[in-house]
Amino acid sequence: MKKILLTLFATALVGVGCMAQTSKTSMNNKKILVVFFSHAGENYAVGNIKVGNTKVVADYISEITGADQFEIVTHKYDGMAYTPLTQLAQEEQNKDERPAFEALITNAKGTKLDKTSLADYDVVFIGGPVWWGTYPQVMFTFFDQYDLNGKTIYPFTTHEGSGLGRCVKDVKQAYPKADVQNGFSIYGHDVKEGKSKVEKWLKSINL
Repeated sequence: MKKILLTLFATALVGVGCMAQTSKTSMNNKKILVVFFSHAGENYAVGNIKVGNTKVVADYISEITGADQFEIVTHKYDGMAYTPLTQLAQEEQNKDERPAFEALITNAKGTKLDKTSLADYDVVFIGGPVWWGTYPQVMFTFFDQYDLNGKTIYPFTTHEGSGLGRCVKDVKQAYPKADVQNGFSIYGHDVKEGKSKVEKWLKSINL
């Protein structure tokens, strides 16, 4: 009887292990995209940086998951000091502006892709800095132009005290038929040494 119970217990453990592996494999088979805007230049608490904080986090996500990237690029803020930039960002938000942008689309290795169809992706990460409580207005231009309803979305932000702000709420409003998950936020001054935090978050969501 004891031998039979031990056999049943071992079989159960194998079954649980297979279920866990199947779940992980299933998630890993999903096609993933990171959509983000990142501001290089003068940033609060980190000074002038060549690559924006959000870009660093997006690269971590791509490196770990193999995700493609859709970078929202605008030159509107190039060379602006921090204070004038914050003033402009507030004006854009007050007027509910939709700044124009270009798309830089690459794979996980940074190789440029000629085109991409967002319909091909199952999981989409949406990232940006927090300006006046939410994403920069150029992100809302993207929301207006690209339909992500029906997808699983993970918002993420870089900030210096705002956390996720209203970003999750605004993504849900933009895509009411998407499965918008709780987001991830990280201090801008922690980004350079923050890969382990991003990795821990991705592991917690089985990616």
